[in-house]
Amino acid sequence: MQKLIYAFILYFLLAPTAFATEKLTVMLDWFVNPDHGALIIAKQKGFFKSHDLDVEFIAPADPNDPPKLVAAGKADIAVSYQPQLHLHHAQGLPLVRIGTLIAAPLNSVVVLANGPVKTLADLKGKTVGFSVGGFEDALLGAMLEKNGLKLSDVKLVNVNFALSGALMSQKVDAVIGAFRNFELNQLSLEGKPGRAFYPEESGVPPYDELILIAHKNKIATDKRLRRFLDSLTEASLWIANRPEESWTIFRDTNKAELDTELNRRAWHETVGRFNLSPSALDRIRYQRFAEFLKQRGLIKETPSLDQYVIEVP
Repeated sequence: MQKLIYAFILYFLLAPTAFATEKLTVMLDWFVNPDHGALIIAKQKGFFKSHDLDVEFIAPADPNDPPKLVAAGKADIAVSYQPQLHLHHAQGLPLVRIGTLIAAPLNSVVVLANGPVKTLADLKGKTVGFSVGGFEDALLGAMLEKNGLKLSDVKLVNVNFALSGALMSQKVDAVIGAFRNFELNQLSLEGKPGRAFYPEESGVPPYDELILIAHKNKIATDKRLRRFLDSLTEASLWIANRPEESWTIFRDTNKAELDTELNRRAWHETVGRFNLSPSALDRIRYQRFAEFLKQRGLIKETPSLDQYVIEVP
């Protein structure tokens, strides 16, 4: 009996972290898809576990909810978007950016490749479908102005989230808000290839597409955040080194929903866009984009970056 007691004591001394796993909740921006690759691989490959984290992913019923839930203290982290972070800060939500999943825009204006629109200037008098007003109006307006047009030169139609369907059925001549790694592949699979125009090439400052946000008041004391970001760094590097194997692991987490040709293509389109340094912060990028949003009338001022972006120590 004494030897057994000593054995238990020795086990506790040599493996203290085995009993130190901490729960952490991450609200996704939407249902699981290839954009979340680094998160899924970090969990499936045990990177979170090796950093003593038990991470739970929750897909929202409403994609507008995750930032609000984090602000209310009902979730630890949310996947969100840089443009929305600026707007949420202007609304007074206590949110800060702690990391970046995809550090380049995915949004684009898409038309049918065999249609009459060959340049953005060809959109004059045409109909443009959108899903989310506000930011997309500002994005499209800037892109049109870069090409000699104004937002009033096009007719905007809310097509909800049926962007590809509205374009293929020719209910609209173009769509704004199409993710280049998804909608372009979807159109191609339907036999109606698209042509994309990219915001960062048409007068819009580059910005981070997918970011990670947390509650402003918890940053200084929540030691889980650093371990979470270190896990994502390991996952992003692992994906970069093994894109095909990582796709298989991602797909197999839910074959019924993820094992599709669209997801396979989207995965390989997205692999090169995962941020290899998720915690790194480009302060100039955030400052320039805040100034862009102010110029477009979406925010009234450009506050100090320290109020809503941070590098977790």
